Amino acid sequence: MSFLGLIAHNIAARRLRALLTATAVAIGVMAVVALGVLTTSLKETATQVLKVGSADFTVSQKHTDDLINSSISEDDIAAIAKVPGVSAAIGALLQIDSYDADNPLVIKVGLAPEAEAQFGVTLLRGVSYTADSPNQVMLGYVLAQKLHKDVGQTIKFGSSTYQITGLYSTNISFGNSTMMFPLAALQAENRVAGQVSLGFVKVAKGASIAKVRAAIDHDFPQLATIKSATDYGRADRNLSLITAANTGGSLLAALIAITGVLNTSLLSFFERMREFGVLRSVGWSRFRVVRLVLGESLAVSVFGAAFGVFLGWIAINILQHLKQLRGVFEPTYDIDVFVRSLVFAIVVAFVGALYPALRAAFLSPMQALRHE
Repeated sequence: MSFLGLIAHNIAARRLRALLTATAVAIGVMAVVALGVLTTSLKETATQVLKVGSADFTVSQKHTDDLINSSISEDDIAAIAKVPGVSAAIGALLQIDSYDADNPLVIKVGLAPEAEAQFGVTLLRGVSYTADSPNQVMLGYVLAQKLHKDVGQTIKFGSSTYQITGLYSTNISFGNSTMMFPLAALQAENRVAGQVSLGFVKVAKGASIAKVRAAIDHDFPQLATIKSATDYGRADRNLSLITAANTGGSLLAALIAITGVLNTSLLSFFERMREFGVLRSVGWSRFRVVRLVLGESLAVSVFGAAFGVFLGWIAINILQHLKQLRGVFEPTYDIDVFVRSLVFAIVVAFVGALYPALRAAFLSPMQALRHE
């Protein structure tokens, strides 16, 4: 029998032990996949706002709970537009509201009509709202399809009824599921006159983006400029907490999986002491015994990882339909998540089975053969 054949035979002969080991790995991989996809997807949704229109970077209130709750004075946006090197700066107000059970999280965007082009808005049908109208709105075309609404119809949020004047698309996917209001109307509705959530800044041709950002950070210490996902921690604490939770959850999953593999490998070692003694007595080297135990653990862990990816996919679909995440969590299946899952399984197999493998390798043949 070949070495690989022996590994397969040993796994088949101890199906219960193999199943327990694979289950421990599968649970760990499920957690890694689910947390990884959740974190990656939420980051992608959050960082899409950086790509709005042709803005070179975004301005937010510093250290807010999340960007939706950011609050910036329109006077500050006007002052930022006068910073040397800035060609344009616009402000947008963001609010979250519930429409119905199927659409519990709808993003409302307050934007002046003249800022639509810079915000990346392309009118698909109908016309834009007027700046001073309190009951006109436009819908992103994806949201319109979900709600079965079209130009000329009305839409009701709470006790307010609005006339749909147009449908639009934006240069970023999440914007197509938003609802757009005249800025003054949304400010009045939320009683935040003169306030916006975010500013979008375009740098003049030939100017240094880094220098303009540094000037704004210096002149407006209450604000933070954001250009890439790595800058988000300056403004959005939630994104940092999500990343930390992902890391902590993955470490906990690894600890649980390693403990499971270690326990089952140790039990298998005590059951197979005579077998290891026979192998050593017929000339097997210590290294070959270690390879045998680690090979069995690796084979079972890879199987467990495959099953864990499937469980992770199920968990992601459950999370996607939770009311708290519907509308903001669109799964992004990054290949890095699955690579980490495979690496996770290999590391768990190696660390969990290393001690039992070394014990088997350094077991005295005579002591093992005397074992009952």
